[in-house]
Amino acid sequence: MKMRKGMKMNNQKIVMLLAVLGLFVSSCNSTKYLTEDEKLYDEGKVELKVDSGVANDRKEAFEESLASMLRPEPNAKLLGWRWKLSLWNMGGGPDTTTNFVRRWLKRQGEEPVLLSDVNREYNENLLRNRLENLGFFNASFFSDTSINGKLATVTYYGIPRSIYRINAVKFDIDSARQIGKDILETRDKSLLQNGKNYNLDVIINERERIDDDLKNQGYYYFSPDNLLVEVDSTIGDHKVDMFVNLKPETSEKAVHPQKIGNIFIYPNYTLTTEGYQRQNRLRNQELFNDNYYIIDRNKTYRRKVLANHIFFERGQLYNRHDHNQTINHLVNLNTFKFVKNNFEDSPDSTNTLDIYYYLTPLPKKSLRFEVLGKTATVYNGSEANVTWTLRNAFRGFETLTLNVFGGYETQTGGNVNLNSSYYRYGAEATITWPRLLSPYKWAPSRKFIPRTYLKLGYEFLNRRTAYTLNSTSLNYGYNWKENDRKQHDLALAEIIYVQPRNVTPEYEAQMDTVPTLRHIIEPQFSFGPNYNFTYTNTMEQERKHTFYFKGGINLSGNVLGLIQGANASEGNIKELFNTVYSQFIKLEGDFRHYMKLSTNSQLASRIMIGTSYSYGNSRSLPYLKQYFTGGPNGLRAFRARSVGPGSSLPENLGQDNFFADQTGDYKLELNTEYRAKIAGFLHWAAFVDAGNIWLQNRDDNKPGGRLSKEFLSELAVGGGAGLRFDFDFLILRTDFAIPFRIPYNAKSDRWVFKDIDFGSGKWRENNLIFNLAIGYPF
Repeated sequence: MKMRKGMKMNNQKIVMLLAVLGLFVSSCNSTKYLTEDEKLYDEGKVELKVDSGVANDRKEAFEESLASMLRPEPNAKLLGWRWKLSLWNMGGGPDTTTNFVRRWLKRQGEEPVLLSDVNREYNENLLRNRLENLGFFNASFFSDTSINGKLATVTYYGIPRSIYRINAVKFDIDSARQIGKDILETRDKSLLQNGKNYNLDVIINERERIDDDLKNQGYYYFSPDNLLVEVDSTIGDHKVDMFVNLKPETSEKAVHPQKIGNIFIYPNYTLTTEGYQRQNRLRNQELFNDNYYIIDRNKTYRRKVLANHIFFERGQLYNRHDHNQTINHLVNLNTFKFVKNNFEDSPDSTNTLDIYYYLTPLPKKSLRFEVLGKTATVYNGSEANVTWTLRNAFRGFETLTLNVFGGYETQTGGNVNLNSSYYRYGAEATITWPRLLSPYKWAPSRKFIPRTYLKLGYEFLNRRTAYTLNSTSLNYGYNWKENDRKQHDLALAEIIYVQPRNVTPEYEAQMDTVPTLRHIIEPQFSFGPNYNFTYTNTMEQERKHTFYFKGGINLSGNVLGLIQGANASEGNIKELFNTVYSQFIKLEGDFRHYMKLSTNSQLASRIMIGTSYSYGNSRSLPYLKQYFTGGPNGLRAFRARSVGPGSSLPENLGQDNFFADQTGDYKLELNTEYRAKIAGFLHWAAFVDAGNIWLQNRDDNKPGGRLSKEFLSELAVGGGAGLRFDFDFLILRTDFAIPFRIPYNAKSDRWVFKDIDFGSGKWRENNLIFNLAIGYPF
């Protein structure tokens, strides 16, 4: 029989595929290159014998923490697969090959960790020492090894015994000296408390606490190492007495507060390969504001603005707060590439420090180009951004940015032609000032730099088979941080103007069938202030419960509408600059709660509430201000803007027609997600989402869309699971979700669990939603 040419090629491909597969499978054999007497170190475990009254989860967490100290660590695993060891095996293992590919694979992998590499006695002493540092002075450990084929596990068995507690804390400090008085005044804030467990970490923190207090009272040269905490564990009854002392060898410099002398600022410093070198100040240099020598020959920066970010003054005592705050401000001016300060003994006075600030500027102008890829359910596209930045634009550390962008999006899947392909381009110019420009003198916390911003933007959107939109926006306002947790953003003026153009006959024909489409292309003109407040403590990772809240209010046309007596319900519609303007009050809140379940897992939950009241000149929010739900960051089991309002049916209008976005004046969304680490950068999550949007006023074209007392029965519900790839600098998220409850079904048929059929291609096509996104949804 004569073999066809195509068949021969297919056979060759199969042979090559089998060869590659065989190489991969053989590399997965972790013990491939081990000799007969070598064992692969599989795992190190810790088991503690503790009282029965200790909760299992606390015991397991403690054992897990101790096990993380064991050395060496076994080969890295991903879902049980030693992937780095496999790469090393694929590279030839111990073979010293010169093949480029094999050498590269070996560099990416890691050699096998053997049982012979484990020093059990060292680990036993390490664990015992750790328990002693926690107050278990009589703890003991022993270990045992279990062998399973070529794999070895070492288990360390520990008996903590009784913990020692603090009986008394005494500060043996000479109160006749000033430093003694200053230390004794801090006793009430001591971390060493009677009745608490002995803990070496707490002792270290106590020394650092005293040092921090002294640093804020001028003791620049003091160090935590100047303090000694002695412990007497012989008093019996598993108790200890503690004595806080100042070491006798502490230097004279360390026990005297330091004053601030001359302050030299070099805002155009050039860093050399020899490091920071003191520069001589210019002759006849003036002392600015009786405090600062600013060596700026070319007057690059306005001295008053620069001095406003230096918190030290001549003659004051040194303190760490002003030290750190000055550095923080200089770094966050976004003008300097490097910020360095040196404190040196003044040649003119004892116990006095001269300060030298060396500030290396960033390039005054910079250009950045980036290309983004976007994907969401059945849409794909890309966007390009070119950003030009001018730093220190007006010599007061202002930043001027000009961003020019362009992009497109097209439909690449789905069973309905949404005709949502579009291209867009535009530009935005932004100026930010590192201060509050206001006729009224008000200043929030000086710990953070407040900012004033002015933004002017333009965008042209062309939905080629439907319409084009010209959008112009103007924003002027302030943002500032009250403290580490609270942030404010007040836009004194937000103006948005959208004008439709080139509406196609096909789109106009569809508007007669689906009046909702008309709302999208209505001219939009809103103006007024808005305010947002953000609170978060999610940076405090030691907490079991952390929170995030963002709330805001947005106003438009309120005063003008009242003055003009606008009333859209009675046909009395008013205009500004020959354009109908919107009149509304909009409130929204986003509350999130994160509960740490273990070191590698947490439960994240969110509730979003949006409400509004349109009156006077408007019967509903303008399209750009309306709420929507669905999509990769909301109800993930439903496509973006495809849910609601209420129980109304989404208007998919056929193979070649348009898809009307579902928007509303009210919104409720609830999300909860279990997140856990699998191994390395690989995480997973399971989630449930619920929510919907509603209208303020009745719309005959959207039956069931108005908010009513039955709104809870109209919630859409969905859920699913997905993987997260956490690369530190980037989190890539994949989610698969299906609907559980569909609000536009009949009341008795809204839960759709009975319809779930993963074996049906038709069901999967209509119900299984895949979302690819960057970052967590909340």
